Amino acid sequence: MRRITVAGVRRRLARYRGIAKGVVVTYLQDGTLPGGEGARAAVDFGAWLRRGAGRKASGHPDSWRVDSQLPLEVPSRVAVLLHVFYPELLPELLRKLEAMPVEFDLIVTNSSGRPLDLDACSAPMLRNTVSFDTENRGRDIFPLVQVVNAGILDPYELVLKLHTKKSAWRTARTDLEGSGDAWRAGFVEELVGDGDRIRAILSAFADDPNLGLMTAEGNVMGPEHWGADEPLTRELLRRLEFDVVHDDLRFAAGSMYWVKAFVLQGLRALNLTAVDFEDEHASHIDGTTAHALERSIGILTREAGLTVEDSGRLHAQQAPEDAWARFALATTRTPAARFVPFYLPQFHPTVENDIWWGKGFTEWTNVTAARPVYRGQHQPRFPTELGFYDLRLDAVREQQRELATEHEIAGFMYYHYWFAGRQLLELPVNKLVAGDVEQPFCLMWANENWTRRWDGRSSDVLIGQNYDEVPAEQFIDDVAPLLSDHRYLRVSGRAVLAIYRPGQIPDFPAVAATWRERARAAGIGELLLLSVNVAEEFDGLASQPSDYGLDGTLGFPPHNLSWVAGPAERLSLDPAFRGNLMSYGALVTEAIKKLRTMPDDFYPGVMVTFDNTARRQWRPDIWYGSNPFTFRRWLAECVHAVAHRPAQERIVFINAWNEWAEGAILEPTDRFGRTYLQAVRDVARS
Repeated sequence: MRRITVAGVRRRLARYRGIAKGVVVTYLQDGTLPGGEGARAAVDFGAWLRRGAGRKASGHPDSWRVDSQLPLEVPSRVAVLLHVFYPELLPELLRKLEAMPVEFDLIVTNSSGRPLDLDACSAPMLRNTVSFDTENRGRDIFPLVQVVNAGILDPYELVLKLHTKKSAWRTARTDLEGSGDAWRAGFVEELVGDGDRIRAILSAFADDPNLGLMTAEGNVMGPEHWGADEPLTRELLRRLEFDVVHDDLRFAAGSMYWVKAFVLQGLRALNLTAVDFEDEHASHIDGTTAHALERSIGILTREAGLTVEDSGRLHAQQAPEDAWARFALATTRTPAARFVPFYLPQFHPTVENDIWWGKGFTEWTNVTAARPVYRGQHQPRFPTELGFYDLRLDAVREQQRELATEHEIAGFMYYHYWFAGRQLLELPVNKLVAGDVEQPFCLMWANENWTRRWDGRSSDVLIGQNYDEVPAEQFIDDVAPLLSDHRYLRVSGRAVLAIYRPGQIPDFPAVAATWRERARAAGIGELLLLSVNVAEEFDGLASQPSDYGLDGTLGFPPHNLSWVAGPAERLSLDPAFRGNLMSYGALVTEAIKKLRTMPDDFYPGVMVTFDNTARRQWRPDIWYGSNPFTFRRWLAECVHAVAHRPAQERIVFINAWNEWAEGAILEPTDRFGRTYLQAVRDVARS
């Protein structure tokens, strides 16, 4: 085979791009967009909502659940996702993979209808190979979606996406120059080439935590290449409550690239299934769900705080030559920060809740009773992997630990409820300490009233704080056994202890001094006392933390951030709605801006979202627009803000691990799966 030079590849790519653009314009002018109407029907938001009303499709063949190829015992950090429609082109691609310098797994989707000889791949670094037959629908895109939905890409950090491509439709176009073969060969040369090219690409990803996707040089396209796909993309991304901005389009044409695995893993949140993709037709060169998703991948990469670039950056920005080894299995890494989500223990029955709310009440009672207040609202929210769990069971804590560890969660901050010497919902943390589940944890004293309105204020109090009856100083004595546990979370040797409303406690500086003294006497050692960053009206701090005897403050969004109105006018709000609908995107923008002036004693926090419809139904507070990609961008900015600190002090708090009735959930859900957890892991390993 004649060797293709990089310069020659670029010339051919440039020529082919100009030709392809001309074809799209021609189709738009004469109005013949084959499959366009079918695509609009396929991704229709209303139809999607109706399909989700009952039992949901898995989005992949159910036979994959019991496929003997899965799960992989020891997956690599890098995966090659290869879609095959033309088997005769497979050997060329397999030969190219022999240059891979780190361990990789090969995941093949085959819609050719013919058996494949994958044993021909003799790449020395290939560890695992799996292959799945797929229907010829959505070109290479729906097979990608199926692999994502099945969780097959979950273990990986970086993915090389390739597919066999001939562009056979061009043969009949006598008015066009160039060939699909040249285009394919150009991509392969630019993205794989030889060992030096792969090492350079891997090093670029290892060196730049913000690099999200890299395609062949000259193949990053902008808004002039929307074609007929903009309305389809807008409709599709409504599923994430995401608004498309016309001029922000930047995507990888040709659907071959290296990409951070999270970008693809996050597509699970779109809940795509076969009915979202129109029947395959050779003339579908634009205006299909596959084309819309191709553009969505670029949009969502950037929304995640990552860049979409081409291989030209390899010449402009040189990464350390050996940085590529970061993706080898033998290379150990330290997480970029320690992530600590808040943990709600109200998932077991208690005597008090039986009296106040009815026998058998737990947080699940609220969660399952919620109903949507606007079209498309994710209510009710249901768990998937962990089910409707009961925190009386140690097995649940072990499952949570496994999920947390796998996704670089450093520990849980348990809400701790203490009312004048009386503890409530203490069973889960006590069972954790009494058991052998190796889950790091710390405490936040949630010293607010319990009320029937779930707002912590003074009206209709079920049980309140009474510092005259039992002094706050006694709190430290009651929690000392917990703080003494070997799993208790520490920062530079200091046990982390947070107080929700320190301004509510009389003479808190004296209380804090007593706590420190008694902690030392009890053998706990030094404390890291943190206030939760809430407004003064919620008994937050009126001055510096040190004035209260505190060591700092932790972020607890949405507290102390502006409440900017969301797009209520276009959401078909229920007439009974009397709550507040705010913009998640605006809140994230403000929160990121505040990070630039963050004091050294502030530990930033992010929230998955906030939506307490499950608790207040028609008078909730809702932040519209939360999705895993925006969440990832916010989280990454927080890590950047603490990157200058010693490793032990790089802590970011997350609201929350399991606030199911407030929508703040890292745990896997029916709509989002693991995607929020995967966002955390991606930032941690960047």
